[in-house]
Amino acid sequence: MCGIVGYIGHREAYPIILEGLKRLEYRGYDSAGIALYDGTDLNVCKTKGKVADLESRIEKESTTKGSIGIGHTRWATHGVPNDINAHPHYSNSGDLVIIHNGIIENYSALRKELISRGYNFKSDTDTEVLVNLIEDIKRKENTKLGKAVQIALNQVVGAYAIAVFDKNKPDEIVIARLGSPLAVGVGDNEFFIASDASPFIEYTKNAIYLEDEEMAIVRLGKEIKIRKIKDDSSVDPYVQELQMNLEQIEKGGYEHFMLKEIYEQPRAILDTFRGRLLSNEAIIKMVGVEDNMKKFLNADRIIVVACGTSWHAGLVSEYIFEDLARIPVEVEYASEFRYRNPVITEKDIVIAISQSGETADTLAAIKLAKSKGAFVFGVCNVVGSSIARETHAGAYTHAGPEIGVASTKAFTTQITVLTLIALRLARAKGTISSSDFRRHLIELELIPEKVEKTLLSDKNVKTIASIYKDAKNCLYLGRGYNFPVALEGALKLKEISYIHAEGYPAAEMKHGPIALIDENMPIVVIATKMGHYEKVVSNIEEIKSREGKIIGIVTEGDETVKKLADHVIEVPETLESLTPLLTTIPLQLLSYHIAVMLDKNVDQPRNLAKSVTVE
Repeated sequence: MCGIVGYIGHREAYPIILEGLKRLEYRGYDSAGIALYDGTDLNVCKTKGKVADLESRIEKESTTKGSIGIGHTRWATHGVPNDINAHPHYSNSGDLVIIHNGIIENYSALRKELISRGYNFKSDTDTEVLVNLIEDIKRKENTKLGKAVQIALNQVVGAYAIAVFDKNKPDEIVIARLGSPLAVGVGDNEFFIASDASPFIEYTKNAIYLEDEEMAIVRLGKEIKIRKIKDDSSVDPYVQELQMNLEQIEKGGYEHFMLKEIYEQPRAILDTFRGRLLSNEAIIKMVGVEDNMKKFLNADRIIVVACGTSWHAGLVSEYIFEDLARIPVEVEYASEFRYRNPVITEKDIVIAISQSGETADTLAAIKLAKSKGAFVFGVCNVVGSSIARETHAGAYTHAGPEIGVASTKAFTTQITVLTLIALRLARAKGTISSSDFRRHLIELELIPEKVEKTLLSDKNVKTIASIYKDAKNCLYLGRGYNFPVALEGALKLKEISYIHAEGYPAAEMKHGPIALIDENMPIVVIATKMGHYEKVVSNIEEIKSREGKIIGIVTEGDETVKKLADHVIEVPETLESLTPLLTTIPLQLLSYHIAVMLDKNVDQPRNLAKSVTVE
């Protein structure tokens, strides 16, 4: 979950690496460091804290000279965040320097062996073990750096993306990946290395993405060489043209990326169904579904695997698939799925959901499902990501880059894609009438406009946030399609404000959580007119009788809940299956404003990272 940046070429490396680390800080921000080679010396500067802290330290203590360098922003796995555990890490001789994303699971055994051979360690990290293992092999085998890296990686167990530099061979950087993404930007006699393409988007549109168990030698004046780590076979580099642009990864005048991304949702949803949804012709066109229609129609069930916000989108899809397409659905935490010996057959379809397409637990679940013969369909946002390559087929969301750690537009675009799939299958199976199908398509086309209208409630939401920003606990309740939205709303509040919050089915409140309710407890209740409305009103009455503070998410024009609730936030009316695309918006805004009022780091909440590439 760390961020890796490297440069080798004719420019000054420091500003490229520094800016790249700032763009990758969503991947981790416990500590940061840079190593630069100025033609004579290898200079390393690193520190606990964010990239801004590193920048200040370098300006005071170090050099910024050099056209070769590597940089790192860390999400701690082994060892607490401090200056010593920060990357880059030296080998004992000081000749090799490494940056690493991932976990070396057998590092303890390797460390003991290296200590017995005379090596000593300054940090608590698995990364320092790896760089010394590479040095030990390089010395014993009397081999070049690339070969030493290859031999070492065949001895380690775990996941990694690494970049290694040898000051005695200052014209090359050796990189490798297994389970953690790594991209190479190819310029004019220069190369850029990064965890994703954002650090080099303004310098080149040409990128090579390493596959799992591949390594490469990036050398000045020569073409990149890629080889398989296990058998040393050669791989032809595949250069692809990047589709993103610089404007997409900038804040665009918003105070935070999260707020920008909340307001981008009307366009993101539109972009996600654009070209796929043709309401005038009553058609949904999705190549990944059409090419595999027989598999979908013959499936005994759909198993959804995901983590975090994507898991909540999967829960929404359970209601959609079962309601519209009449296909049994099970939604699994990817992190639990692979460890409980699940029953999977060739008649199952596994839908794997991930914003980044790099989520380690979800990738592991995909591999397990494939090994059992299931057909695996991916839903992710990042073109060329590991999940996009690992699955049999899939569909991209078109949310654009999501930088804020707390997902917003990823959630709504995932629901959009899953809704399109469910509607297409329902039509193919005949479980939805022509008129109802067309009605769903027309209403889905109206959702971007209705999200824009919902965003107009921002001022009202901000006022409510100011009242409850000091709450210690919060309860979120919803029923049916909006139960997963309650879970997602609670997660957003926890993630960025650090206020304890729980999401529950509204009917379950009586079975325990009602004991928490008093005059100090804010309770957010999703009470739209479509679906279980009267039951939810009864739940609100139960809360009111116990003096809980009620924040109601209601359909425009609602009068019943308005009389009972302390506050209401209105959303436009839509079909029940589409309400999550609207009701989640005020919950995102509520969490955002509370976090800002509490002076929290909205885009980089503590202990979190955007792309979870370790288990």
